[in-house]
Amino acid sequence: MRAVRTRRLGAVDRAEGTCVAARGAKTEDYGARQLSVLSGLDAVRKRPGMYIGTTDSRGLMHCLWEIIDNSVDEALAGHGDHIEITLHADGSVTVSDTGRGIPVDIEPKTGLTGVEVVMTKLHAGGKFGGGSYAAVGGLHGVGASVVNALSARLDVEVTRGSKVHRMSFKRGAPGRFDDSGGVLSPDNPFTLFESASELEIIGKAKRGVTGTRIRYWSDPQIFLKDAHFTYDTLVDRARQTAFLVPGLGITIHDERGVERDETGEIITSRTEEFRYSGGISEFVEHLAHDDAVTDVWRLAGSGTFTETVPVLDEDGHMVSTAVPREVGVDIAVRWGKGYDTRVKSFVNIIATPKGGTHMTGFEQSLLKTVRRSVDQNSRRLKVGKDKLEKDDVLAGLTAVVTVRLAEPQFEGQTKEVLGTSAVRQIVARTVEQELGALLNSSKRQEKQQVNLLLEKVVAEMKSRISARTHKENQRRKTALESSSLPAKLYDCRKTDLDRSELFIVEGDSAMGTAKAARDSEHQALFPIRGKILNVQKASVGDMLANAECSALIQVIGAGAGRSFDLESARYGKVIIMTDADVDGAHIRTLLLTLFFRYMRPLVEAGRVFAAVPPLHRVEIVHRGKANEVVYTYSEAELYTLLKRLDRTKKAYKEPIQRYKGLGEMDADQLAETTMEPGMRSLRRVTMGDAEAAERTFGLLMGSEVAPRKQFIVSGAAMLDAERIDA
Repeated sequence: MRAVRTRRLGAVDRAEGTCVAARGAKTEDYGARQLSVLSGLDAVRKRPGMYIGTTDSRGLMHCLWEIIDNSVDEALAGHGDHIEITLHADGSVTVSDTGRGIPVDIEPKTGLTGVEVVMTKLHAGGKFGGGSYAAVGGLHGVGASVVNALSARLDVEVTRGSKVHRMSFKRGAPGRFDDSGGVLSPDNPFTLFESASELEIIGKAKRGVTGTRIRYWSDPQIFLKDAHFTYDTLVDRARQTAFLVPGLGITIHDERGVERDETGEIITSRTEEFRYSGGISEFVEHLAHDDAVTDVWRLAGSGTFTETVPVLDEDGHMVSTAVPREVGVDIAVRWGKGYDTRVKSFVNIIATPKGGTHMTGFEQSLLKTVRRSVDQNSRRLKVGKDKLEKDDVLAGLTAVVTVRLAEPQFEGQTKEVLGTSAVRQIVARTVEQELGALLNSSKRQEKQQVNLLLEKVVAEMKSRISARTHKENQRRKTALESSSLPAKLYDCRKTDLDRSELFIVEGDSAMGTAKAARDSEHQALFPIRGKILNVQKASVGDMLANAECSALIQVIGAGAGRSFDLESARYGKVIIMTDADVDGAHIRTLLLTLFFRYMRPLVEAGRVFAAVPPLHRVEIVHRGKANEVVYTYSEAELYTLLKRLDRTKKAYKEPIQRYKGLGEMDADQLAETTMEPGMRSLRRVTMGDAEAAERTFGLLMGSEVAPRKQFIVSGAAMLDAERIDA
């Protein structure tokens, strides 16, 4: 047997080009004493990625979530209603709550206080079915101990029994820091406890006051140098938690990077507080920014299943036992006129960004239920034999999906995917029953909303099918090669995507000049007459039925909405060329609204531009040589130019030409200032913040008049009345 094994090793070693003799010598020395056994928290420090994912800012934030979630679990259990988070200037963070406080008595099996057990022992805590918690986010009993292991210093204070208890740790080991200098720091002298740990009593508390306060400094030996706590991410998580736990208040203080006076006192800081009573219905309203098709519908239910899990018996042995589980399902859904989908899922208030069994059950049942309702109304909706797909139903949907159950099975400590298989069927049954009842409701208001919803999903289906057909049939052709393009399109001759440009031109008068000014090899022209449809208010069907909108979508050739395919776009640049007046700005805004709502990838790719035509033409007189022409693009720029000319005693022709429209330029002037690549100026339309941009479009172009009126009134003082054509 030994000879066979030796030959096999030799064959492998020859294939890998290694030395057999050397490896053979090492093999004989390899025994049990070469095996490493990591005890306590050493395993966490050796392999931190296994517990927190990464050691960059994401891992740093995950540690903070672990501490915060423990406080939230107390609130979920009905103990405490406030959590306070402070980001200190020295890089540490404090999380305090008003829960019951970590137990301070002795745990009989280890002989340690409850505080030390929670902070130093992996897989230890009150969330293993002992009855202290019913549905929680922390399940594996490693959260607090992992944070402790990865901290250069951690201080925990527990208020229980009218006393304040304290214990400190350095890289997971309990001991005492010498803070006699008055400054708390992980660099202060530290003394390990030798014979026994000590939970100090450092003060008294009012009767009935309880809570836990943890402050820790992340270990620079573990985390990357540029890892930092992200304030915006923390705010989003705190707001989301406050929505999910109605009545829970969460306060955030940020003391980093702020100004201090000569004594070191903080003179500037950020503080935000979140507390909501509306639950996930209010959460959905916060997430949704488009105009509503339906109200926020609440789908709630529950179900049970049996799970076989190891349970401690009276003798302390793990015995496989069939345990009944109850699953609570609470879902809020709302459809809007847009096509973006915003769905957030949670298990016991822990976000599951990658979904899991609860999201699978939700999406499958949602499609099944809506498809059944569409089939029942197929004649009225003129559906034919086409079938809805998931994307049709999800278009414009904003939803929050939450489930609560004891001991859910997650895939890994980061809890991004729920794995408990029985949850899928329970969620699916709840959606089918509750949503089915709403879709078949006889109440007038709900019936109207259901009709609008069914019309929307059918319109999305028809748009998808139309776009797919168009994509299959449409190829990069010029107007001469294909009669499917609008007749008023003046296409370019070359098909080079990098150089091709589509100019959307306002009005017929400007179109005549633009035809003479363009480079017909690479520049295409498409005229629009007047102001196009405001698609922020209109439905998908109305948009597709509008001649100007549908023609523009056809010209660009990449579809619309969810089916938009950026690679199929026929032009490398789309340039909006409108007059430099209020009407031109309005037309440009309407066009940008169309691009933003239905061709957003084109904007995100930076391929939408606005031309910048000049406002004035100043001809400077030179003696003995040709006059010089200077274009200005604003009143301020003109004023500066004229002032400079007066100062240098240079003459210019009067009156100064003021362009009120593109049609007032001749072809050479338009080419020189607006169309010729080497001479013109373009403004790229970007998507720096999609949600902020969507809110702006909703304000300026949406159906709600009151916010827009308030915006106009509040900004009236900043308006230059001379810019209004009246």
